[in-house]
Amino acid sequence: MTAAARGRATRLGRLRAAGPAGAKRTPFVLLVVVLLGSGLISLLLLNSALNQGSFELSRLQRKTTEFTDEQQALQQEVDRLAAPDALEHPDPGVAADAATVEGLLRCWVRENDIAPPQGAALHLPLAASGTALRVPLHYWSATGWHRFGPPALAHAPADAPPLDAVTLAALLAREAAHRAGDAGGTPPRGSAELVGRVADSVRRTADFLDVRRRGPADPDGADLFLYAEQSLLLGHPLHPTPKSREGLSEAESRRYSPETRGSFPLHWLAVHRSLLATDSAWTERGRAVDAVTLAARLAGPQLRLPPETVPLPLHPWQARDVRSRPAVARLFEAGLLHDVGPFGEPWYPTSSLRTVHRPGAPAMLKLSLGLRITNSRRENLRKELRRGVEVHRLLRSGLADRWRAACAGGLGFDIVRDPAWLAVDTPEGAPVVGLDAVVRHNPFGPGDDAVCVAGLTSPRPWPDGGAGTTGSRTMSSRLAAIVARLAHRTGRPAGAVSAEWFLRYLEAVVRPVLWLDGEAGIALEAHQQNTLVLLDRDGWPAGGRYRDNQGYYFRASHRAELDRRLPGIGTDSDTFVPDEVADERFAYYLGINNVLGLVGAFGAQRLADERVLLAALRRFLGTAATGPAATRSSLPAHLLEAPTLRCKANLLTRLHGLDELVGPVDTQSVYVTVANPVAASAG
Repeated sequence: MTAAARGRATRLGRLRAAGPAGAKRTPFVLLVVVLLGSGLISLLLLNSALNQGSFELSRLQRKTTEFTDEQQALQQEVDRLAAPDALEHPDPGVAADAATVEGLLRCWVRENDIAPPQGAALHLPLAASGTALRVPLHYWSATGWHRFGPPALAHAPADAPPLDAVTLAALLAREAAHRAGDAGGTPPRGSAELVGRVADSVRRTADFLDVRRRGPADPDGADLFLYAEQSLLLGHPLHPTPKSREGLSEAESRRYSPETRGSFPLHWLAVHRSLLATDSAWTERGRAVDAVTLAARLAGPQLRLPPETVPLPLHPWQARDVRSRPAVARLFEAGLLHDVGPFGEPWYPTSSLRTVHRPGAPAMLKLSLGLRITNSRRENLRKELRRGVEVHRLLRSGLADRWRAACAGGLGFDIVRDPAWLAVDTPEGAPVVGLDAVVRHNPFGPGDDAVCVAGLTSPRPWPDGGAGTTGSRTMSSRLAAIVARLAHRTGRPAGAVSAEWFLRYLEAVVRPVLWLDGEAGIALEAHQQNTLVLLDRDGWPAGGRYRDNQGYYFRASHRAELDRRLPGIGTDSDTFVPDEVADERFAYYLGINNVLGLVGAFGAQRLADERVLLAALRRFLGTAATGPAATRSSLPAHLLEAPTLRCKANLLTRLHGLDELVGPVDTQSVYVTVANPVAASAG
């Protein structure tokens, strides 16, 4: 055997000898593998458990944060409820100032599209003054009716008093001018006028609160329409000067204001027939009645006039004011006008101040009043007088019958008609501004519960007890009283009652207005003060009425159709506007001011969750936009889909000194772009 062979044999023998020992180590190897596998599985299970624990910990942390936020929100609500409402302060001047401050802040927040704060206070930088405002937040409204506490300068000493309305108005006016300049625009120059009118509005509001706190209960149930007209004490919640009435003395304010339940006889002029301008579509049993006959009836048979003259009723303040106007003075000197003086039974001012009502009379009178009220001097324009008669004739052409048939049910919806007017021209035929009167049909009897929506939602001193209660400071709205009564009667929560009330309102009031726009091309300026809701005996909405011979927008796209109904329509009334103008105004007046303002009132007065009402509104708009009950109006789809809306800016309008009755309709006021809460609520 060679050496190589012997080596291979030796190595083979060693392998054979090693076989039994290797076999003995195999279980050990398997054991190690099993242990390692078990350890790996245990590690995976432990890691999974740790991850699950981490997830649970995160969930618990989130819940803790949510509970903490909820606790803070509840504590804020407890603090808010524990703190007295500034509107109920014992001093009516302090309460009036607080109401005006809130109105200014709401305007600023809306017109600058300010987002809701994260905490319990709103921070408003004022770069022009090198400071900022810290405003306690009591309630944030998705629709703009926020509730604020007294604002203070951000770095003011702890014992510094909060800002009053006049100081706040000056700061906001300064900031608005600064921002306009930075943006390359024309800074508004009405700061001084705004501040003065804010002061005037505060003073008037304080007087109204003082009077009504001493007599909060309505005298009786004889004229529900009149009492509703007298209930708008605080005015527009998003206007900087809602109760400013420059030119009225304190005594005149008490006498001529609905808030103080004022009344007065009309002041009568005798107008020579050669100066008379008039039109009438008033009929009785199918017979025409002219405006002169209507005016004479309202004056009564004891009114004595010079030969060849006719009676013209004036507001007493206007009668005094026009005597100083040169054109009017010349007519008196020429013997063409005669001052008959105050005469007849007392008339009562309605919420507009210049329209007067006498219980039981067949007509109301819309008079010229040269005071600047909110944004305008309230003197009738000749085109507005013609517009009222024109709309009455248009509705009588068969349009009103179609309207009633399409929107049947309940007490129905209609327009309070202005079918007659009389005014004065110069001998040359030019209108004499300020000498005129609209004869408005009075459709409301003693038991008709017709309430302007602005008055329905306005807080006012509310009797703590029964009729005749005096000295009350409790501020509440009639809407809140209705909801409370219905909730008590039905045993349902206030939120559920409010949602049903709102849905009934949309059907009884809003749907007919949408129909008129879509079918006839007539968009109404249906803001809350122009809109009356008719309530049934229980307080549910059952119908509606619209009033205002100024507030019609005839769509240019419907001109031919409207002209077929009433040939020559719009020629003298200047009522046709481009569709895009009608869209903007209609969306603001009906969508924002009326409907969203009502949602805000429910929310701010803690009657309902605004989110629930916005969901109900979306459902209503969906049926109004599509489906078997759809209207042809473009507004429902616009409110549902548009991320932003065009909104009237009352603060900026005042700062720019604009009069909403002067100039082209598309430039009479300032509009800004704001987020659309209806579209936002869909998310």
